[in-house]
Amino acid sequence: MTEEMYSVEQVAERLGLHVRTVRAYIRSGKLAAVRIGKQYRIARADLEALTGRTGARPDSSVEVSSIVQLEGVDADAADRIGTLVLTAVNTGRGQGDPLQVQTVHDPGRDRLKIVLFGAPATTAEVLRLIDEVLPGILGD
Repeated sequence: MTEEMYSVEQVAERLGLHVRTVRAYIRSGKLAAVRIGKQYRIARADLEALTGRTGARPDSSVEVSSIVQLEGVDADAADRIGTLVLTAVNTGRGQGDPLQVQTVHDPGRDRLKIVLFGAPATTAEVLRLIDEVLPGILGD
């Protein structure tokens, strides 16, 4: 069984990076590669390990990114909301549809952003939770 191999140029194009960046990843050990003559070759599995994608996930999968922006959120409320959302995402979920959540609070503007990346149905569940629970937390 022959594993698919990529050149540095192909990896750079796939990831939207400069060729020098890919070479720096190789030199630093972030990306495993085999040197053949004067060129590097990167195995598909090593590229997937770098990007966090596995071969089991089809390339045609659908992913949604959503940003929820909340105004008038102080640091304490931002902590409570972030904990609530992260707990809801991480509790009782299998490995089926992974969802990534990031929260960013800007204390100067009292603004909280919740960023979601994942399958449409999973993202919709979290958006419904936010819609139902936030008025109680924010006192609206």
